[in-house]
Amino acid sequence: MLGSNFGFLDGISCLGDYESRSICAENPTGEKGKGGMAVGGPASAPSRELGQGWKVSPYLDLQPHSVTTLADISGEGAIRHIWITPVGNLRFYILRIYWDGSDVPSVECPLCDFFAAAQIPGLDKTEFHQVSSLAVCVNPRFGLNCYWNMPFRKRCRITVENLSDSNKMFFYQVDYLLGKQPENMAYFHAQFRRMNPVPYKEAFTVADGIRGKGQYVGTYMLWGTNNSGWWGEGEIKFYIDGDRDFPTVCGTGTEDYFCGAYGFSDGGAYREFSTPYSGFSVVKGNGAFSSQTRFSMYRWHITDPVYFKSDLKVTIQALGWRSENRYLPLRDDLSAVAFWYQDRPAVSVPALPDRDGLEII
Repeated sequence: MLGSNFGFLDGISCLGDYESRSICAENPTGEKGKGGMAVGGPASAPSRELGQGWKVSPYLDLQPHSVTTLADISGEGAIRHIWITPVGNLRFYILRIYWDGSDVPSVECPLCDFFAAAQIPGLDKTEFHQVSSLAVCVNPRFGLNCYWNMPFRKRCRITVENLSDSNKMFFYQVDYLLGKQPENMAYFHAQFRRMNPVPYKEAFTVADGIRGKGQYVGTYMLWGTNNSGWWGEGEIKFYIDGDRDFPTVCGTGTEDYFCGAYGFSDGGAYREFSTPYSGFSVVKGNGAFSSQTRFSMYRWHITDPVYFKSDLKVTIQALGWRSENRYLPLRDDLSAVAFWYQDRPAVSVPALPDRDGLEII
């Protein structure tokens, strides 16, 4: 379903008719036998006594308000691993991935959210939070790793946009294989949405406009509270294949969907966790049930995808408590990335917020 060996070791000893390739600043085209050939680059001074082959061009210098192509791969194959470590405000980098010559990105979202690591406000001032999952890992200090399998038939193009006002040092590596993919392969998608604040008595849309056949495989959320008290009574809903007023899949609560229970708390304080399929951390605030706290949460449907044949919509409620044991529809600040596979590249994407609309305060 997600590609051979994805998240498992049972097939790793089987021989495959593939070619391994890797793209980075030291080999920007990924050509065979062409890595580490730079004679000029940002590390020319440290390598001046050693010369070619000694870490001459280890990173890119991203210009302000510019789009840079990280990888442009022709042929049939699959992305198997992406590693990135940026500097500055991680919400001000936009990652886009295009499949098979499409002009519409199937992946479009802020870099930190794609790696389940939205932080406040940037690398230089942010407390590090480990993410140890099968799909992504964030390792000290802000080593962003993606292991989603991303197959393609003809072409893959990956870009990053620098929304900031200054040059940024950008280290990266894209590991991929070339070779025939299964006939029933699907294209990887990841789309970002933010609503700040959520309108009163309205659900937050995690994903919508998905058309085709596929499977939903994950959700990442950054949740900012604007009220004191517990904020996670809301249900997540999956509207599948023509569902309108009521969904086919309906969860029982926010922390339940993210594989926790009873407010992610123990003795009145939040308990953070990071596991292969789900995780939760407090990225701003004192950890108590107070207003202006922000939470980072991921949930991967690796063993339990939500299948759809024609269309899919996903929503979640922001719901807390008010007096006399009554629910309170919340007006919180919600961001989400929806991850799914489907039988075609994207034909449209939701409008991405501008820089001010993306910024986390």
